[in-house]
Amino acid sequence: MSNGKLWGVGLGPGDPELVTVKAARVIAEADVIAFHSARHGRSISRGIAAPYMRADQLEEHLIYPVTTETTDHPGGYQGAIDEFYERAAERLATHLAAGRSVALLAAGDPLFYSSYMHMHRRLADRFEAEIIPGITSVSAASAALGTPLVEGEQVLTVLPGTMPTEELTRRLRDTDAAAIMKLGRTYPGVRQALSDSGRLADAYYIERASSTRQRVLAADDVDDADVPYFAITLVPGPRPTTPLPLAHSVRGQSQTIGAATDLLGTAAVSPEAVDSESRTARTVPSDSSRVEETSSHFSGSTGEVVVVGLGPGSPDWTTPEVERALADATDLVGYTTYINRVPSRPGQRRHASDNRVESERAAMALDLAKHGAKVVVVSSGDPGVFAMAAAVLEESADPQWQGVPVRVLPGLTAANAVASRVGAPLGHDYAMISLSDRLKPWEVVAQRLSAVAAADMAIAIYNPASSQRMWQVAAMRDVLLEHRKPDTPVVLGRDVGGPTESVRVVTLAELDPAEVDMRTLLIVGASTTAVVESDQGTRVYTSRRYQR
Repeated sequence: MSNGKLWGVGLGPGDPELVTVKAARVIAEADVIAFHSARHGRSISRGIAAPYMRADQLEEHLIYPVTTETTDHPGGYQGAIDEFYERAAERLATHLAAGRSVALLAAGDPLFYSSYMHMHRRLADRFEAEIIPGITSVSAASAALGTPLVEGEQVLTVLPGTMPTEELTRRLRDTDAAAIMKLGRTYPGVRQALSDSGRLADAYYIERASSTRQRVLAADDVDDADVPYFAITLVPGPRPTTPLPLAHSVRGQSQTIGAATDLLGTAAVSPEAVDSESRTARTVPSDSSRVEETSSHFSGSTGEVVVVGLGPGSPDWTTPEVERALADATDLVGYTTYINRVPSRPGQRRHASDNRVESERAAMALDLAKHGAKVVVVSSGDPGVFAMAAAVLEESADPQWQGVPVRVLPGLTAANAVASRVGAPLGHDYAMISLSDRLKPWEVVAQRLSAVAAADMAIAIYNPASSQRMWQVAAMRDVLLEHRKPDTPVVLGRDVGGPTESVRVVTLAELDPAEVDMRTLLIVGASTTAVVESDQGTRVYTSRRYQR
Protein backbone atom coordinates (compact mmCIF):
# COMPACT_ATOMS: atom_id res chain seq x y z
CA MET A 1 0.00 0.00 0.00
CA SER A 2 1.41 3.40 -1.03
CA ASN A 3 1.67 6.30 1.34
CA GLY A 4 -0.85 9.11 1.41
CA LYS A 5 -0.12 12.68 0.39
CA LEU A 6 0.27 15.65 2.70
CA TRP A 7 -1.41 18.84 1.53
CA GLY A 8 -0.56 22.20 3.07
CA VAL A 9 -3.77 24.08 2.34
CA GLY A 10 -3.75 27.87 2.46
CA LEU A 11 -7.24 29.10 3.36
CA GLY A 12 -6.79 32.83 2.96
CA PRO A 13 -7.47 35.48 5.59
CA GLY A 14 -10.92 34.52 6.84
CA ASP A 15 -13.66 34.89 4.26
CA PRO A 16 -14.56 31.35 3.02
CA GLU A 17 -15.14 32.83 -0.45
CA LEU A 18 -11.43 33.73 -0.60
CA VAL A 19 -10.45 30.03 -0.47
CA THR A 20 -8.95 29.12 -3.85
CA VAL A 21 -10.68 26.67 -6.18
CA LYS A 22 -7.82 24.18 -5.75
CA ALA A 23 -7.89 24.45 -1.97
CA ALA A 24 -11.64 23.84 -1.91
CA ARG A 25 -11.24 20.76 -4.12
CA VAL A 26 -8.43 19.28 -2.00
CA ILE A 27 -10.36 19.89 1.23
CA ALA A 28 -13.40 18.10 -0.22
CA GLU A 29 -11.35 15.11 -1.47
CA ALA A 30 -8.97 14.57 1.47
CA ASP A 31 -9.34 11.56 3.77
CA VAL A 32 -8.18 13.50 6.84
CA ILE A 33 -8.64 17.16 7.75
CA ALA A 34 -6.06 18.43 10.29
CA PHE A 35 -6.12 21.81 12.00
CA HIS A 36 -4.62 23.64 14.96
CA SER A 37 -6.20 25.55 17.83
CA ALA A 38 -5.39 26.85 21.28
CA ARG A 39 -6.70 25.04 24.35
CA HIS A 40 -10.11 26.70 24.03
CA GLY A 41 -10.66 24.35 21.06
CA ARG A 42 -12.01 26.93 18.59
CA SER A 43 -10.20 26.67 15.27
CA ILE A 44 -10.40 29.59 12.85
CA SER A 45 -8.98 27.40 10.09
CA ARG A 46 -11.64 24.73 10.47
CA GLY A 47 -14.34 27.40 10.47
CA ILE A 48 -13.10 28.75 7.14
CA ALA A 49 -12.86 25.25 5.60
CA ALA A 50 -16.18 23.96 6.95
CA PRO A 51 -18.24 24.78 3.82
CA TYR A 52 -15.97 22.51 1.75
CA MET A 53 -15.68 19.54 4.15
CA ARG A 54 -17.53 16.20 4.02
CA ALA A 55 -19.36 14.68 6.95
CA ASP A 56 -17.46 11.36 6.72
CA GLN A 57 -13.94 12.82 6.87
CA LEU A 58 -11.57 12.03 9.72
CA GLU A 59 -10.47 15.06 11.71
CA GLU A 60 -7.22 15.60 13.60
CA HIS A 61 -7.55 18.45 16.09
CA LEU A 62 -4.04 19.56 17.06
CA ILE A 63 -4.22 21.56 20.29
CA TYR A 64 -1.26 23.73 21.31
CA PRO A 65 -0.16 23.00 24.89
CA VAL A 66 0.80 26.63 25.40
CA THR A 67 0.30 29.92 23.53
CA THR A 68 1.08 33.05 25.55
CA GLU A 69 0.86 31.62 29.05
CA THR A 70 3.74 30.22 31.11
CA THR A 71 4.62 26.52 31.22
CA ASP A 72 6.35 24.18 33.66
CA HIS A 73 7.88 22.17 30.81
CA PRO A 74 11.59 21.58 31.57
CA GLY A 75 12.49 23.06 28.18
CA GLY A 76 10.35 26.13 28.76
CA TYR A 77 8.01 27.52 26.12
CA GLN A 78 10.16 26.44 23.16
CA GLY A 79 10.62 22.96 24.60
CA ALA A 80 6.86 22.52 25.02
CA ILE A 81 6.14 23.71 21.49
CA ASP A 82 8.84 21.56 19.89
CA GLU A 83 7.53 18.48 21.70
CA PHE A 84 4.00 19.31 20.54
CA TYR A 85 5.06 19.57 16.89
CA GLU A 86 6.89 16.24 17.10
CA ARG A 87 3.82 14.47 18.50
CA ALA A 88 1.48 16.20 16.05
CA ALA A 89 3.69 15.21 13.12
CA GLU A 90 3.62 11.57 14.23
CA ARG A 91 -0.17 11.63 14.44
CA LEU A 92 -0.32 12.80 10.83
CA ALA A 93 2.43 10.35 9.81
CA THR A 94 0.24 7.47 11.01
CA HIS A 95 -2.50 8.49 8.57
CA LEU A 96 -0.04 9.09 5.72
CA ALA A 97 1.65 5.73 6.27
CA ALA A 98 -1.78 4.08 6.12
CA GLY A 99 -2.33 5.57 2.66
CA ARG A 100 -4.70 8.34 3.72
CA SER A 101 -4.35 11.83 2.25
CA VAL A 102 -4.11 14.61 4.84
CA ALA A 103 -5.15 18.24 4.28
CA LEU A 104 -3.44 20.30 6.96
CA LEU A 105 -5.29 23.62 7.14
CA ALA A 106 -3.46 26.94 7.43
CA ALA A 107 -5.09 30.34 7.74
CA GLY A 108 -3.59 32.73 5.22
CA ASP A 109 -0.66 31.09 3.44
CA PRO A 110 0.96 27.84 4.71
CA LEU A 111 4.50 29.28 4.62
CA PHE A 112 3.73 32.77 5.93
CA TYR A 113 3.90 32.83 9.77
CA SER A 114 2.02 29.54 9.82
CA SER A 115 2.25 26.39 11.91
CA TYR A 116 2.19 24.30 8.74
CA MET A 117 5.91 24.86 8.12
CA HIS A 118 6.76 23.00 11.35
CA MET A 119 4.81 19.95 10.13
CA HIS A 120 6.36 20.22 6.66
CA ARG A 121 9.89 20.09 8.05
CA ARG A 122 9.04 16.93 9.99
CA LEU A 123 7.08 15.08 7.27
CA ALA A 124 8.13 16.19 3.77
CA ASP A 125 11.29 14.04 3.79
CA ARG A 126 9.16 10.92 4.35
CA PHE A 127 5.94 11.60 2.43
CA GLU A 128 4.90 13.39 -0.72
CA ALA A 129 3.84 16.93 0.17
CA GLU A 130 2.30 19.74 -1.84
CA ILE A 131 1.56 23.30 -0.74
CA ILE A 132 -1.46 25.26 -1.94
CA PRO A 133 -0.75 28.96 -1.43
CA GLY A 134 -3.37 31.21 0.08
CA ILE A 135 -4.14 34.93 0.23
CA THR A 136 -2.16 36.41 3.10
CA SER A 137 -3.54 38.66 5.80
CA VAL A 138 -1.28 41.43 4.44
CA SER A 139 -3.13 41.38 1.12
CA ALA A 140 -6.52 41.20 2.82
CA ALA A 141 -5.68 44.07 5.15
CA SER A 142 -4.47 46.20 2.24
CA ALA A 143 -7.73 45.48 0.41
CA ALA A 144 -9.73 46.43 3.51
CA LEU A 145 -7.78 49.68 3.72
CA GLY A 146 -8.51 50.38 0.07
CA THR A 147 -5.14 51.96 -0.63
CA PRO A 148 -1.97 50.70 -2.34
CA LEU A 149 0.56 49.25 0.07
CA VAL A 150 3.58 49.63 -2.23
CA GLU A 151 4.04 51.00 -5.72
CA GLY A 152 6.87 51.15 -8.25
CA GLU A 153 10.18 50.33 -6.59
CA GLN A 154 9.02 50.85 -3.01
CA VAL A 155 10.11 48.29 -0.43
CA LEU A 156 7.66 46.46 1.84
CA THR A 157 8.98 45.10 5.12
CA VAL A 158 6.97 42.49 7.03
CA LEU A 159 7.73 42.63 10.75
CA PRO A 160 6.59 40.56 13.74
CA GLY A 161 5.20 42.66 16.57
CA THR A 162 7.14 40.47 18.99
CA MET A 163 10.42 42.21 18.04
CA PRO A 164 12.05 44.48 20.64
CA THR A 165 10.63 47.99 20.37
CA GLU A 166 14.01 49.53 19.54
CA GLU A 167 14.64 47.11 16.67
CA LEU A 168 11.08 47.56 15.37
CA THR A 169 11.60 51.33 15.44
CA ARG A 170 14.82 51.07 13.46
CA ARG A 171 13.30 48.88 10.78
CA LEU A 172 10.23 51.12 10.45
CA ARG A 173 12.52 54.10 9.85
CA ASP A 174 14.43 52.23 7.14
CA THR A 175 11.55 51.06 4.93
CA ASP A 176 9.02 52.61 2.55
CA ALA A 177 6.08 50.51 3.75
CA ALA A 178 5.53 48.00 6.53
CA ALA A 179 3.16 45.29 7.68
CA ILE A 180 3.38 44.40 11.37
CA MET A 181 2.03 40.95 12.31
CA LYS A 182 1.44 39.16 15.61
CA LEU A 183 -0.18 41.95 17.56
CA GLY A 184 -2.36 41.06 20.55
CA ARG A 185 -0.36 41.74 23.71
CA THR A 186 2.46 43.28 21.70
CA TYR A 187 0.41 46.27 20.53
CA PRO A 188 1.62 48.83 23.14
CA GLY A 189 5.20 48.21 22.00
CA VAL A 190 4.16 48.37 18.34
CA ARG A 191 2.42 51.69 18.92
CA GLN A 192 5.53 53.03 20.65
CA ALA A 193 7.74 51.93 17.76
CA LEU A 194 5.41 53.59 15.26
CA SER A 195 5.55 56.80 17.29
CA ASP A 196 9.32 56.73 17.80
CA SER A 197 9.91 56.13 14.08
CA GLY A 198 7.59 58.95 13.03
CA ARG A 199 5.19 56.53 11.27
CA LEU A 200 2.22 56.59 13.66
CA ALA A 201 0.20 59.23 11.79
CA ASP A 202 0.41 57.16 8.59
CA ALA A 203 -0.33 53.76 10.16
CA TYR A 204 -3.59 51.79 10.16
CA TYR A 205 -4.90 48.91 12.24
CA ILE A 206 -6.90 46.16 10.52
CA GLU A 207 -8.57 43.50 12.63
CA ARG A 208 -9.85 40.18 11.25
CA ALA A 209 -9.51 41.35 7.64
CA SER A 210 -12.12 40.00 5.19
CA SER A 211 -14.26 38.46 7.93
CA THR A 212 -17.67 39.64 9.10
CA ARG A 213 -15.92 41.10 12.19
CA GLN A 214 -13.47 43.23 10.22
CA ARG A 215 -12.45 46.58 11.73
CA VAL A 216 -10.24 49.30 10.30
CA LEU A 217 -8.92 52.08 12.54
CA ALA A 218 -6.17 54.64 12.63
CA ALA A 219 -3.33 52.91 14.48
CA ASP A 220 -3.34 55.48 17.28
CA ASP A 221 -7.10 55.11 17.87
CA VAL A 222 -6.88 51.50 19.10
CA ASP A 223 -7.56 50.36 22.66
CA ASP A 224 -4.62 48.18 23.68
CA ALA A 225 -6.92 45.90 25.67
CA ASP A 226 -9.05 45.04 22.61
CA VAL A 227 -6.34 43.88 20.18
CA PRO A 228 -6.61 40.20 19.14
CA TYR A 229 -3.77 38.15 17.71
CA PHE A 230 -5.48 38.16 14.31
CA ALA A 231 -4.87 41.83 13.63
CA ILE A 232 -2.29 43.64 11.56
CA THR A 233 -0.85 47.13 11.32
CA LEU A 234 -0.08 48.58 7.89
CA VAL A 235 2.06 51.58 7.02
CA PRO A 236 1.50 52.26 3.29
CA GLY A 237 4.38 53.50 1.20
CA PRO A 238 4.56 57.14 0.10
CA ARG A 239 2.16 57.96 -2.71
CA PRO A 240 3.66 58.97 -6.08
CA THR A 241 2.91 62.44 -7.39
CA THR A 242 0.57 61.13 -10.10
CA PRO A 243 -2.72 60.19 -8.40
CA LEU A 244 -4.51 56.96 -9.15
CA PRO A 245 -7.65 57.24 -11.29
CA LEU A 246 -10.86 57.20 -9.29
CA ALA A 247 -14.31 56.85 -10.80
CA HIS A 248 -16.90 59.31 -9.55
CA SER A 249 -20.38 58.34 -8.39
CA VAL A 250 -22.84 60.06 -10.72
CA ARG A 251 -26.57 59.51 -10.45
CA GLY A 252 -27.88 57.43 -13.33
CA GLN A 253 -24.50 55.81 -14.01
CA SER A 254 -23.09 52.55 -12.73
CA GLN A 255 -19.69 53.89 -11.62
CA THR A 256 -19.01 54.22 -7.91
CA ILE A 257 -16.07 55.34 -5.83
CA GLY A 258 -14.48 52.15 -4.49
CA ALA A 259 -14.32 51.78 -0.69
CA ALA A 260 -14.59 55.50 -0.28
CA THR A 261 -17.13 56.96 2.08
CA ASP A 262 -15.54 56.50 5.50
CA LEU A 263 -12.14 55.59 4.10
CA LEU A 264 -11.15 57.06 0.74
CA GLY A 265 -7.97 55.09 0.24
CA THR A 266 -6.61 57.08 -2.69
CA ALA A 267 -7.40 60.50 -1.27
CA ALA A 268 -5.19 62.75 0.78
CA VAL A 269 -4.24 66.22 1.85
CA SER A 270 -1.01 68.14 2.18
CA PRO A 271 -1.56 69.16 5.80
CA GLU A 272 -0.15 72.05 7.75
CA ALA A 273 2.62 70.87 10.01
CA VAL A 274 1.16 71.59 13.44
CA ASP A 275 -1.89 69.69 14.60
CA SER A 276 -3.36 67.75 17.50
CA GLU A 277 -5.01 64.38 17.20
CA SER A 278 -8.30 63.18 18.60
CA ARG A 279 -8.27 59.73 20.15
CA THR A 280 -11.83 58.80 19.17
CA ALA A 281 -11.90 55.23 17.80
CA ARG A 282 -13.61 54.81 14.44
CA THR A 283 -14.73 51.62 12.72
CA VAL A 284 -14.41 51.92 8.95
CA PRO A 285 -16.69 49.81 6.76
CA SER A 286 -15.53 48.51 3.40
CA ASP A 287 -18.86 49.01 1.65
CA SER A 288 -18.40 50.95 -1.58
CA SER A 289 -22.15 51.35 -2.10
CA ARG A 290 -22.49 54.05 0.55
CA VAL A 291 -21.37 56.82 -1.79
CA GLU A 292 -24.39 56.10 -3.99
CA GLU A 293 -26.57 56.01 -0.87
CA THR A 294 -25.23 59.41 0.21
CA SER A 295 -25.94 60.91 -3.21
CA SER A 296 -29.45 59.48 -3.39
CA HIS A 297 -30.29 60.99 0.02
CA PHE A 298 -30.57 64.44 -1.53
CA SER A 299 -32.92 65.93 -4.06
CA GLY A 300 -31.69 67.11 -7.45
CA SER A 301 -30.69 70.55 -6.11
CA THR A 302 -27.03 71.52 -5.97
CA GLY A 303 -25.41 71.96 -2.58
CA GLU A 304 -22.08 73.64 -1.93
CA VAL A 305 -18.51 72.99 -0.88
CA VAL A 306 -17.02 75.05 1.94
CA VAL A 307 -13.29 74.63 2.56
CA VAL A 308 -12.42 75.52 6.15
CA GLY A 309 -9.40 75.77 8.43
CA LEU A 310 -9.74 74.49 11.99
CA GLY A 311 -6.65 76.30 13.18
CA PRO A 312 -3.48 74.50 14.20
CA GLY A 313 -4.56 72.55 17.26
CA SER A 314 -6.59 74.11 20.04
CA PRO A 315 -10.40 74.24 19.62
CA ASP A 316 -10.15 77.85 20.84
CA TRP A 317 -8.45 78.70 17.55
CA THR A 318 -11.37 77.61 15.35
CA THR A 319 -13.32 80.70 14.27
CA PRO A 320 -17.08 81.10 14.93
CA GLU A 321 -17.60 81.34 11.15
CA VAL A 322 -16.02 77.92 10.67
CA GLU A 323 -17.97 76.45 13.58
CA ARG A 324 -21.23 77.59 11.96
CA ALA A 325 -20.24 75.98 8.66
CA LEU A 326 -19.40 72.71 10.45
CA ALA A 327 -22.75 72.75 12.25
CA ASP A 328 -24.67 73.29 8.99
CA ALA A 329 -22.84 70.64 6.96
CA THR A 330 -24.47 67.39 5.90
CA ASP A 331 -21.07 65.88 5.03
CA LEU A 332 -17.50 66.36 6.24
CA VAL A 333 -14.56 65.43 4.01
CA GLY A 334 -10.95 65.42 5.16
CA TYR A 335 -7.86 63.74 6.53
CA THR A 336 -8.76 61.36 9.36
CA THR A 337 -6.78 63.27 12.00
CA TYR A 338 -8.56 66.54 11.18
CA ILE A 339 -12.01 64.97 10.85
CA ASN A 340 -11.55 63.50 14.32
CA ARG A 341 -11.08 67.02 15.72
CA VAL A 342 -14.66 67.89 14.75
CA PRO A 343 -17.34 66.78 17.26
CA SER A 344 -19.76 64.20 15.85
CA ARG A 345 -23.28 65.39 15.07
CA PRO A 346 -26.33 63.13 14.57
CA GLY A 347 -27.07 62.56 10.89
CA GLN A 348 -23.86 64.17 9.66
CA ARG A 349 -21.76 61.91 7.43
CA ARG A 350 -17.97 61.85 7.87
CA HIS A 351 -15.76 60.86 4.92
CA ALA A 352 -12.28 60.42 6.39
CA SER A 353 -9.15 59.38 4.50
CA ASP A 354 -5.36 59.30 4.68
CA ASN A 355 -2.96 62.18 4.08
CA ARG A 356 -1.47 61.48 0.66
CA VAL A 357 -2.91 63.01 -2.55
CA GLU A 358 -5.63 65.65 -2.69
CA SER A 359 -7.48 65.60 -5.99
CA GLU A 360 -9.70 62.56 -5.33
CA ARG A 361 -10.80 64.00 -1.99
CA ALA A 362 -11.70 67.27 -3.74
CA ALA A 363 -13.58 65.42 -6.48
CA MET A 364 -15.57 63.46 -3.92
CA ALA A 365 -16.59 66.66 -2.10
CA LEU A 366 -17.66 68.32 -5.36
CA ASP A 367 -19.61 65.24 -6.43
CA LEU A 368 -21.49 65.12 -3.13
CA ALA A 369 -22.32 68.83 -3.46
CA LYS A 370 -23.42 68.37 -7.07
CA HIS A 371 -26.09 66.00 -5.79
CA GLY A 372 -27.32 68.32 -3.05
CA ALA A 373 -25.00 67.87 -0.07
CA LYS A 374 -23.68 70.76 2.01
CA VAL A 375 -20.06 69.65 2.19
CA VAL A 376 -17.32 71.01 4.43
CA VAL A 377 -13.76 70.07 3.46
CA VAL A 378 -11.67 70.19 6.62
CA SER A 379 -8.07 71.37 6.83
CA SER A 380 -5.81 72.17 9.73
CA GLY A 381 -4.53 75.73 10.13
CA ASP A 382 -5.64 77.83 7.19
CA PRO A 383 -7.02 75.92 4.17
CA GLY A 384 -5.12 78.14 1.77
CA VAL A 385 -1.69 77.43 3.29
CA PHE A 386 -0.35 74.10 1.97
CA ALA A 387 -3.80 72.59 2.44
CA MET A 388 -7.07 71.81 0.66
CA ALA A 389 -8.33 75.13 -0.75
CA ALA A 390 -6.07 75.06 -3.80
CA ALA A 391 -6.85 71.38 -4.47
CA VAL A 392 -10.62 71.93 -4.36
CA LEU A 393 -10.49 75.06 -6.53
CA GLU A 394 -8.21 73.35 -9.06
CA GLU A 395 -10.54 70.36 -9.31
CA SER A 396 -13.63 72.61 -9.48
CA ALA A 397 -12.30 74.10 -12.73
CA ASP A 398 -13.24 70.84 -14.45
CA PRO A 399 -16.41 71.46 -16.54
CA GLN A 400 -18.27 68.60 -14.82
CA TRP A 401 -18.40 70.67 -11.61
CA GLN A 402 -19.71 73.82 -13.29
CA GLY A 403 -22.37 75.37 -11.09
CA VAL A 404 -21.12 73.82 -7.83
CA PRO A 405 -20.45 76.73 -5.42
CA VAL A 406 -17.13 76.70 -3.57
CA ARG A 407 -16.32 78.97 -0.61
CA VAL A 408 -13.12 79.21 1.45
CA LEU A 409 -13.21 80.18 5.13
CA PRO A 410 -9.86 81.22 6.63
CA GLY A 411 -8.24 79.78 9.73
CA LEU A 412 -5.38 80.63 12.04
CA THR A 413 -2.16 79.44 10.43
CA ALA A 414 0.38 77.20 12.11
CA ALA A 415 3.04 79.84 11.46
CA ASN A 416 1.12 82.51 13.36
CA ALA A 417 0.36 80.11 16.21
CA VAL A 418 4.02 79.15 16.67
CA ALA A 419 5.11 82.77 16.36
CA SER A 420 2.69 83.83 19.09
CA ARG A 421 4.27 81.44 21.59
CA VAL A 422 7.58 83.31 21.49
CA GLY A 423 6.48 86.83 20.56
CA ALA A 424 6.72 88.21 17.04
CA PRO A 425 9.41 86.50 14.94
CA LEU A 426 7.24 87.18 11.88
CA GLY A 427 6.88 90.89 12.71
CA HIS A 428 8.41 92.03 9.40
CA ASP A 429 8.41 90.66 5.83
CA TYR A 430 8.47 86.87 5.82
CA ALA A 431 7.98 83.88 3.49
CA MET A 432 6.28 80.51 3.87
CA ILE A 433 8.08 77.57 2.28
CA SER A 434 7.27 73.86 2.40
CA LEU A 435 10.25 71.51 2.46
CA SER A 436 8.20 68.68 0.98
CA ASP A 437 9.50 67.61 -2.42
CA ARG A 438 6.47 65.40 -3.11
CA LEU A 439 4.86 67.88 -5.52
CA LYS A 440 7.91 69.91 -6.54
CA PRO A 441 11.57 68.92 -6.99
CA TRP A 442 14.06 69.61 -4.22
CA GLU A 443 16.02 71.85 -6.58
CA VAL A 444 13.08 74.27 -6.62
CA VAL A 445 12.83 74.14 -2.81
CA ALA A 446 16.56 74.88 -2.43
CA GLN A 447 16.39 77.73 -4.96
CA ARG A 448 13.53 79.37 -3.08
CA LEU A 449 15.27 78.96 0.27
CA SER A 450 18.39 80.59 -1.12
CA ALA A 451 16.46 83.47 -2.68
CA VAL A 452 14.48 84.24 0.47
CA ALA A 453 17.56 83.94 2.68
CA ALA A 454 19.47 86.32 0.41
CA ALA A 455 16.56 88.77 0.61
CA ASP A 456 16.92 88.79 4.42
CA MET A 457 13.37 87.69 5.21
CA ALA A 458 12.19 85.54 8.10
CA ILE A 459 10.97 82.14 6.91
CA ALA A 460 8.20 79.87 8.20
CA ILE A 461 9.15 76.30 7.23
CA TYR A 462 6.22 73.90 6.75
CA ASN A 463 6.40 70.11 6.33
CA PRO A 464 10.08 70.02 7.34
CA ALA A 465 10.37 66.25 7.67
CA SER A 466 8.40 63.02 7.64
CA SER A 467 9.06 59.33 8.11
CA GLN A 468 10.10 59.19 4.45
CA ARG A 469 11.99 62.52 4.34
CA MET A 470 14.69 62.81 6.98
CA TRP A 471 17.47 64.67 5.17
CA GLN A 472 15.85 67.94 4.05
CA VAL A 473 16.25 69.79 7.35
CA ALA A 474 20.04 69.42 7.27
CA ALA A 475 20.07 70.41 3.59
CA MET A 476 17.93 73.47 4.37
CA ARG A 477 20.25 74.48 7.20
CA ASP A 478 23.27 74.29 4.88
CA VAL A 479 21.56 76.43 2.23
CA LEU A 480 20.52 79.07 4.77
CA LEU A 481 23.99 79.23 6.36
CA GLU A 482 25.30 80.46 3.05
CA HIS A 483 23.34 83.69 3.67
CA ARG A 484 22.60 83.79 7.42
CA LYS A 485 24.87 84.03 10.43
CA PRO A 486 25.27 80.86 12.53
CA ASP A 487 23.61 82.58 15.54
CA THR A 488 20.40 83.35 13.59
CA PRO A 489 17.45 82.41 15.86
CA VAL A 490 15.33 79.39 14.88
CA VAL A 491 12.01 78.62 16.59
CA LEU A 492 10.92 74.96 16.75
CA GLY A 493 7.21 74.65 17.49
CA ARG A 494 5.74 71.17 17.75
CA ASP A 495 2.03 70.35 18.24
CA VAL A 496 1.32 73.97 19.20
CA GLY A 497 -2.15 74.14 20.68
CA GLY A 498 -2.16 70.38 21.18
CA PRO A 499 -1.59 68.15 24.21
CA THR A 500 2.12 67.61 23.54
CA GLU A 501 3.04 71.20 22.68
CA SER A 502 6.70 72.16 22.86
CA VAL A 503 8.45 75.33 21.72
CA ARG A 504 12.22 75.88 21.70
CA VAL A 505 14.56 78.55 20.37
CA VAL A 506 17.97 77.50 19.05
CA THR A 507 20.51 79.00 16.68
CA LEU A 508 20.70 78.02 13.04
CA ALA A 509 24.09 76.37 13.60
CA GLU A 510 22.66 74.34 16.52
CA LEU A 511 19.57 73.13 14.63
CA ASP A 512 19.45 69.33 15.03
CA PRO A 513 17.42 67.58 12.30
CA ALA A 514 16.71 64.70 14.69
CA GLU A 515 14.47 67.03 16.74
CA VAL A 516 12.24 67.85 13.77
CA ASP A 517 9.28 65.83 12.45
CA MET A 518 6.14 66.41 10.37
CA ARG A 519 4.30 67.98 13.30
CA THR A 520 7.01 70.59 13.77
CA LEU A 521 7.02 74.05 12.23
CA LEU A 522 10.24 76.06 12.02
CA ILE A 523 10.62 79.82 11.98
CA VAL A 524 14.04 81.01 10.84
CA GLY A 525 14.83 84.60 11.75
CA ALA A 526 16.28 87.42 9.65
CA SER A 527 19.16 89.79 10.42
CA THR A 528 16.81 91.99 12.48
CA THR A 529 15.44 89.10 14.55
CA ALA A 530 16.38 89.38 18.21
CA VAL A 531 16.13 87.05 21.22
CA VAL A 532 15.39 88.55 24.62
CA GLU A 533 15.26 86.73 27.94
CA SER A 534 12.51 88.07 30.21
CA ASP A 535 10.38 87.08 33.18
CA GLN A 536 8.04 85.47 30.66
CA GLY A 537 10.82 83.33 29.25
CA THR A 538 12.52 83.58 25.88
CA ARG A 539 10.97 86.19 23.60
CA VAL A 540 11.75 86.56 19.90
CA TYR A 541 10.85 89.44 17.60
CA THR A 542 11.84 90.67 14.14
CA SER A 543 12.20 94.43 14.08
CA ARG A 544 10.62 96.40 11.26
CA ARG A 545 13.43 98.93 11.39
CA TYR A 546 16.73 98.62 9.53
CA GLN A 547 19.77 100.67 10.45
CA ARG A 548 20.53 103.07 7.60
